[in-house]
Amino acid sequence: MRRPAAVLFDMDGTLIDSEKVWDVSLADLASSLGGALSPETRAVMIGSNMDRTMVLMFDDLGLPHDRLAMEEGGRFLTKRTEELFRDGLPWRPGAADLLVAVKEAGIPTALVTSTERALTEVALDTIGRDFFDVTICGDEVDGRNKPLPEPYLKAARLLGVDPADCVAVEDSPTGSVSAAAAGCTVLVVPCDVDVPIGPNMVHRESLVGVDVSVLGALLGR
Repeated sequence: MRRPAAVLFDMDGTLIDSEKVWDVSLADLASSLGGALSPETRAVMIGSNMDRTMVLMFDDLGLPHDRLAMEEGGRFLTKRTEELFRDGLPWRPGAADLLVAVKEAGIPTALVTSTERALTEVALDTIGRDFFDVTICGDEVDGRNKPLPEPYLKAARLLGVDPADCVAVEDSPTGSVSAAAAGCTVLVVPCDVDVPIGPNMVHRESLVGVDVSVLGALLGR
């Protein structure tokens, strides 16, 4: 059986069902700015980093791109989301078991998330830091965030592996495009939005029943 050189995990919507938490904090931010976020824009935000989220938010509310106001909006969103994260985060089905299986198999792992480091550290209190050899956050890729390939390329560089020998696990169109562009085989388990089928992507309804053998088989497709 071929084994992945590494398994690269997205976080929000993939390992933890945190997008519903973001729904609350984004709605609170929109309200504080005097408006309401449209469902269409909220869907586009899934998988985005903070800078892109602020641009989408301000555009949706018809607000000018005032740098100070957008920075303040980012701080508000981070603080509110951290409060909600600390209340606890539910696992996505099968995610915890897959992390354990990959860890026990001795396969290197990375967490590759668009979420900024401060919030990721809070989430790791639930997920467990020991599952990951490296973690790449949205504010650590010099602005070259998902859907660009740099987050996954950086993870592979830090692990010393070829992206073509890795399996990435994603839930969003933005993240799936990023991982595929980096050359990874992408296991796509949609959470809140549909993900179009693309090159190097394999879709499943959930991570239940996924183990190292399943991941290895994906590389041979």
